[in-house]
Amino acid sequence: MRNEKPDLSRYDTRLDEKYGHLTVIDIPREVAEHQPWFNQTLTRVNDCVVRLGIVQGEYHWHKHDHEDECFIVLEGQLLIDLEGRETVVLDRHLGYTVPKGVVHRTRAPQKTVILMVEAASVTPTGN
Repeated sequence: MRNEKPDLSRYDTRLDEKYGHLTVIDIPREVAEHQPWFNQTLTRVNDCVVRLGIVQGEYHWHKHDHEDECFIVLEGQLLIDLEGRETVVLDRHLGYTVPKGVVHRTRAPQKTVILMVEAASVTPTGN
């Protein structure tokens, strides 16, 4: 794993569940109201959460020791760098799951909107 110390202050990460059960989730409104790097937990589904990410540029290298992380691109293009593997390129409507313990970082060449599906226990910035 990379030894660089990430500047976590540049991320706007909101772990509160903004939309509960029986509530319409307004993704276009969220996208219109926020800029990269924004991460909002939208809702909880059993032991998992669905998070909205608005990203541009690169995130820091990290891993999740105990949880998998699924990325689904709604708009733009997401690159997922995996330590020791080739970069995964996700265009609109493509998804990919990074298994627990795999060191990775995400990058977006332009403003990109993603959904993340992961255990509620995931710390977005990694372990």
